[in-house]
Amino acid sequence: MRPEPYASQAGAPADHVARIQAEWARERPDVDVAPQGVIGRLHRLGLLLTDRLCLVYRRYGLSEGEFDVLAALRRAGAPYERAPGELAVHTMVTTGAMTKRIDRLERDGLVARRRSAADGRGRVVALTPAGRELIDRAFTEHMENERSLLEGLTPRQAAELEALLTAWLARVEPPPGP
Repeated sequence: MRPEPYASQAGAPADHVARIQAEWARERPDVDVAPQGVIGRLHRLGLLLTDRLCLVYRRYGLSEGEFDVLAALRRAGAPYERAPGELAVHTMVTTGAMTKRIDRLERDGLVARRRSAADGRGRVVALTPAGRELIDRAFTEHMENERSLLEGLTPRQAAELEALLTAWLARVEPPPGP
């Protein structure tokens, strides 16, 4: 007989995923529903984490994507600029989506577009002083928020989880391009 992976652990009440697993096990005992225990919880956790992270972004008048653009520019180091295509790679979105984000950030005075000094035909997007000040404040609060989201784990658990997720992601995610 197969162990029941959807049973609650150590007498803890069954969570939403465990209830779904139990229902599937009852209805389709021929299908191993064990993967739902990990995938379902990661999916639910991802949605909950995104909601909590976006609360901070909204306090600064930013969407998640706009925060990502400002953060990618700030991480570039002085003079805090990147080509639009490079920004798309660093934020994992299409160039079309990137254009919309840059348009709004430029309208709000947080970034500026200009010709590339290295290639007069190319364009770069740079943080303005207001954009740098905003992302520095938002990033500080963002990291405090992430730290609070991990408070339910011990430092050792967090390190173990990070190692497991890093190894798994390396197997699932395509390698970065040139």
